[in-house]
Parts: sequence; structure tokens; C-alpha cells
Amino acid sequence: MENSVELVWKDRKRNALGLPWTFTTYSLSEDRLFVKSGLLKTVENEVRLYRVLDLSLSRTLFQKIFGIGTIQVSSADKTLGDFELKNIKRPEEIKEKLSALVEENREKKRVTSREYMDGDEEELD
Repeated sequence: MENSVELVWKDRKRNALGLPWTFTTYSLSEDRLFVKSGLLKTVENEVRLYRVLDLSLSRTLFQKIFGIGTIQVSSADKTLGDFELKNIKRPEEIKEKLSALVEENREKKRVTSREYMDGDEEELD
């Protein structure tokens, strides 16, 4: 999937001690975010960056100690929906890079979102 795409960032989900002993990888290109997980059965998903609606970062005390964090991604993608980039290194830097690429892609595609007053729904134009 992402083998033929030039990647901007790649990392592996880490365990609670910050060690990369899991079978989930995250990759970021200029226009897509890839999530690949599994050992015996591998599942590969991607979301186009213009479909990302919101990003947030959370870090527990242990994550701070081990230099990792979790980015919550809210997306309009039908397959992935809302998901997390769990226990990644340099989470603040990656969130900012991801946010900038999302805005860049939304401008390129001329995508806007409208929030409705009666809830959290958003619509892509």
C-alpha cells in the first residue's frame, strides 16, 4: 500500500514503556494517512487527509515519562471513522505536521466543513 508512496513520517504503535513491540504501524504521505495492523491477519486502512475533521492529543503521566502520546483523529472516512494513533514518539510534532498537511489538502481540494448547531455532525462539500 504505502510502499510506492513517498512517506513524510512513519512510526510504530508502542507499548506502555515506549517500546515498539506491537504489530501496528502508522504512515503519513502528503495526502494520506495509513494504518496497518495485525500479525496473522493484516489489515491496511488509509484515510485521505482532506477527510480529517479534527485532531487532538492526549498524554498520560506514563506517556509523558516515556516520551510518547496518542493523537485522536476524527474523520469523515466511512471505513476508519474516528481512530487513534496510539503511543507514538514525538506526538506534538506529528500532530502539528498532520494538521498542516490536512489544511493544505483541504485547500487543494476546496473542501469545507459545516458544523450543525444541533450536534457534532459535519458535512463535507
